[in-house]
Parts: sequence; structure tokens; C-alpha cells
Amino acid sequence: MVVRSISGSQSRYRTFKISIIYVVLAVGMVIVILPFLWMVSTSLKTPADIFKIPTVWFPNPIVWENYPNAMTILPFGRFILNTAKITGLAVVGATFSGSLAAFAFARLRWRGRNFMFVLVLSTLMLPFQVIMIPQFILFRELEWLDTYLPLVVPAFFGGSAFNIFLLRQYFMTISPELDDAAIIDGCSRFGVYWRIILPLSKAALMTVVIFIVQNRWQSFLVPLIYLFDQKKYTLALGLRLFQDQYTTEWELMMAAATVSMIPVLLVFYYGQRYFIQGVVFTGVKG
Repeated sequence: MVVRSISGSQSRYRTFKISIIYVVLAVGMVIVILPFLWMVSTSLKTPADIFKIPTVWFPNPIVWENYPNAMTILPFGRFILNTAKITGLAVVGATFSGSLAAFAFARLRWRGRNFMFVLVLSTLMLPFQVIMIPQFILFRELEWLDTYLPLVVPAFFGGSAFNIFLLRQYFMTISPELDDAAIIDGCSRFGVYWRIILPLSKAALMTVVIFIVQNRWQSFLVPLIYLFDQKKYTLALGLRLFQDQYTTEWELMMAAATVSMIPVLLVFYYGQRYFIQGVVFTGVKG
């Protein structure tokens, strides 16, 4: 009887603990998703309904015209193409160069490797505001202002220290015996990287791609600094055009913002399985 009582109390405690966890997760989910719901709701309202108190969550009438108006009042098709071009080139450059650097840190043996890796990681502590002016002076001297080069070329030199760190941690979970077997069969070091490491690292690579797409697609400050011609604007700069000195067309801005989120959501939706796997396995071995 005593054993049953203890077992029953443990079961009730476990159920209570799980219930608390689910309640906390549900509250967190609501907090996170509330701004998104407000954005979608606002994109379907009339200007008079936007700032009504209490908040109107279900607009009546639903103004579907806000979406075609937002897409035509400004050249948003061009903004989307510009952003897709920058993001695509950044994904290719940062993934390739970052994985090469990570391969060197994880699989090759060379003097000063650990010191250089710590040096790379130390750049994570530098905020962009610190290097913003030196970078601008450099790109101005190279006559790259009002071009996409400052937004694309740095991605071909490692992308970011975080990407290198993430890929390096994942590469270290792959058995080094595979490298030795490939080299014995006549494979070069680059062949090991290209034929063995990359095919086994799809999860980590997809994780990096998701981070790059999210960062570049919604980047505002860097395009604001280097792009002057409105025809070269990205989506983030295009959304800013809905704000005037005295008024803001909130319903059109929210409609455009909703549309601009769709590509990022699709990338994450189709890559979430690899994303979760990549984040989990990068912490297995350090």
C-alpha cells in the first residue's frame, strides 16, 4: 500500500509538472505570435479601424484591396527581386566560404589553429556599430557605394564567425576515420571536404542557410547605408517608404510586411527538420 501511495504521488507530481510546462509554453507562444496576428489583422483593416480602442482583431469589413494596393503603389516586385538577388548570393558565398573555414578548423592540423579559431570567435563580441564607419570608408575608396557589392562580397569571406563556429562544431561530430579512408583511396583534402564532409552535413548547412536568409532578407541598416538609388532598394527599405514625415499608411505597410515574410517562413518550414537536427548536433562534441 505504501509503495502504491508513493507511486501515485509521483505520478501526480509528474503530471502537474508537465501541465505547468505546457501552460508556460502556451503563454510564451501567445506572446510571440500576438504581434504577427496584429500585423495580419491590421493589413486587412480600414485606416479608421487601426487604432480603435478596444483593439479590433477581426476587421469588419475585410479590406482585401490593401494587398494589391501595397504591391502597386510602390515597385515592390523590384524590391523583392533585389532582395532575392542579394540573399541568394549571400547564401552561396557565406555557405561555401564558411564551410571551407570550418573544415580547416575542424579537420586539418596546422600550427596556430586554436589561436586563430579563438580570434575568429572574438569578432562576435564586436557590434556592427564599431566597424560601420571603417567599412564605409573602405567601400567608398573602392567606389562600391550605391552598388550591391558591400552587401554581397563580405559573404564570400566566411560570412560570419557564428556560421563558422556552427559548422566547425558539426564537422567535429563526423568520424575522422572517414578522412583517413578517403585519403588512402587517393582523395585530396578538398575531395574529403567536397565528397564526404558536405554530404554528411546537410543539417548544419541548412541551419546556416536559414540564418543567412533570415538575416539578409530583413536587413535594414546595411542597405540603408550603401544604397541610394530607389530602384536598388531592398524590401526593408521599401517598407520604410510607407512612412511619411507626418503620416504612415499602416494598413499598406502591414500588408507589404506580411507578403515580405512569406519567403522566410517557407524556407524555415521546409528546412525546419534539418534546422533542429543541426542545432542539436552542433553541441554534441566540442
